[in-house]
Order: sequence, then structure tokens, then C-alpha cells
Amino acid sequence: MTDNDIREAARKRLEQKAAFRTFLFVWVMVSAIVLAVWYFTTPQGYFWPMYPIGGMGIAAAFFAWAIYGAGPGITEADVDAEIARMKPQS
Repeated sequence: MTDNDIREAARKRLEQKAAFRTFLFVWVMVSAIVLAVWYFTTPQGYFWPMYPIGGMGIAAAFFAWAIYGAGPGITEADVDAEIARMKPQS
């Protein structure tokens, strides 16, 4: 990889992390709004806010996994190994 490739990959990763932080902020705000609506309308009723809060939580988990937990991805060594497996043995 050239320096420009590394720089571009780093920029993309930083943009993904910033998008994740924005998503977390939106999740907290939406959670607060639906909790307030539930509390002021039917506090003794069915706790329906668990659905939007839980749904966004699952999305946040997948988002975080894609950014922080998925590993380095496909490397050039992986590509070379796959090419070697695909070539006919002579």
C-alpha cells in the first residue's frame, strides 16, 4: 500500500467512527423522546418503547461490529492465497 492508500483508508475509518458517534447520539435522543411520550401518555401501560430502543440498539451493535470488531478485512495476502488456490495444479 502506498502512503496515499493508507491515508485514504485512515480517513474512511475516521469518517465511519464519526458516523457511529452521530448514530449513538441520535439513538439516545430518540430513546429519550419515546420514553417521554410513553411516560406522559400511559406510564402504567404496556412498555412499547422497548421496540424502537431495542431495534436501534441492535443496529448500533452491527454498526459497532463493522467498525471496531470486524478485523482488518481482506488483505493482499488473502487475495494472493485465493489466486494460488484457484490456479490449476501443474
